[in-house]
Amino acid sequence: MAKKKPKSRHFKKLKHSPTLNTVLMVEDALKNMDESLITVAGLKKILPKQVNHNTLMNILDYLQKSNKIYMSVKGITWLVNDNPKFREAIRKAHDYDDIIADLKRRNLLTS
Repeated sequence: MAKKKPKSRHFKKLKHSPTLNTVLMVEDALKNMDESLITVAGLKKILPKQVNHNTLMNILDYLQKSNKIYMSVKGITWLVNDNPKFREAIRKAHDYDDIIADLKRRNLLTS
């Protein structure tokens, strides 16, 4: 008698599994939307192809878990910013905080 494979505890089988092309299509639509906030119904309208509602919800769940979007009662917001100037500003701000903390640790900076 063949042994059954142990079920994965981390992944459940989805009834509506999206293809990579569908995920990329939704990401692209969210990245390039005109508004900063969009509803699920609004997203469905701007998608170039129709997507099953349950499949779309699985994609949005994945994007939220990977911190690419934020979903609230009011709608969906794209969070990822690939702008090189923005990334440089964030890096400099982080470096600035590290420098200030180091100076305070060495008692070279007060307040």
